[in-house]
Amino acid sequence: MLFPTRNPSARAAAHRAMARAALFSDSSASTRLKRYNHHIEKARRLEASIAGQGVMS
Repeated sequence: MLFPTRNPSARAAAHRAMARAALFSDSSASTRLKRYNHHIEKARRLEASIAGQGVMS
């Protein structure tokens, strides 16, 4: 992990922001969609890990 002290929910929010930015970048539609999907999937995984930690605590 690049920033081990960063809050996972903050990282998820950052990935959602990067996903929105990817939609408006100056790239082809397929590249924008690929980048968007990558960041949304990353955000969903982070949020799922947060939810999983909450259940175990």
